[in-house]
Amino acid sequence: MDSRARSIAVIQAGQNPAGGYIASPTFATYAYSWVRDGSFIAYAMDRVGEHGSSGAFHRWVADTLLRHRHRKYLHCRYTLDGQEAVADWPNYQLDGYGAWLWSLDQHVVLSGTTLTDEIKEAATFAANYIGGLWDHACSDCWEEHPDQVHVSTLACLYGGLQASAGLLDRPNDRCVAQSIREVVLRAGVNNGRLAKWLGGNGIDASLLWGSTPFGLLDAHDLRMQATLADIERRCMDSTGGVHRYPEDTYYGGGAWLLLTAWLGWHYARLGRQADALRCLGWVEARADAVGMPEQVADRLNDVAGLSEWIARWGPSAHPLLWSHAMHLVLLEEVRAWRGR
Repeated sequence: MDSRARSIAVIQAGQNPAGGYIASPTFATYAYSWVRDGSFIAYAMDRVGEHGSSGAFHRWVADTLLRHRHRKYLHCRYTLDGQEAVADWPNYQLDGYGAWLWSLDQHVVLSGTTLTDEIKEAATFAANYIGGLWDHACSDCWEEHPDQVHVSTLACLYGGLQASAGLLDRPNDRCVAQSIREVVLRAGVNNGRLAKWLGGNGIDASLLWGSTPFGLLDAHDLRMQATLADIERRCMDSTGGVHRYPEDTYYGGGAWLLLTAWLGWHYARLGRQADALRCLGWVEARADAVGMPEQVADRLNDVAGLSEWIARWGPSAHPLLWSHAMHLVLLEEVRAWRGR
């Protein structure tokens, strides 16, 4: 089985009959479906023509969202049967609902399907939800720093509202998206590059989302180029693997496969084919018979941190469906310029 077929198979095996994607089938702490992670997994499945899988996920999100729409703040992850996750760690994040609207729009484009009334209702609710809360603090995509407004989160919301404006015929969503962009450019740029959160100066590999795929900045924008350069300088190790951020200590702060693939995706959008291929090779070299892990431990930020996390939760997630998804996205980018 080649790497493409293997990634598709791992994702298919990790999808619940109701449609949710388990984050990792072997890591108990990740026995949930994250709206954000799942939205990118669904997009990857659309890229490889597995539209039935992505469609099932979007129906699962719609059903789950409408079931819990009475909540003031929606959860970022749910059990596979769509119930709220009960765990003593942050569950309020906005990014997933922006990513979902973007992914849903991509599903319509790539699959040629039309939205059901239920999905339209859920998507309208999601657009209203993030449109009313976009400037509120919440945890970032790593479920940290809940007291900040994160630029990668704002990029997701920008992309989601741009998508819903056309998908749902809501032109005002573009006005809200433009307000988000104006705030990022005013308060989320430091030293000529995007910052981890508004008013800050930190760097984080998730800032790639500012351009790829959400388009808040063009890939060739000087501020995005400066962001990329700092990610390369401070988040990439000597092997070419990409870490979340320089101070990361989660499982020692190793390089993440999904972020290395994301960097390759961004390189592909820039036309840097050799660099994209290097990222693809790095990711595929870290796969084994089990699949693709969340991160690898050969260039850790904090060696002591690895044993501490293993003692708490056991070995880190392996396989991680999001890793396989981003591998597929990068692989499809490479296949596109090679003419398949």
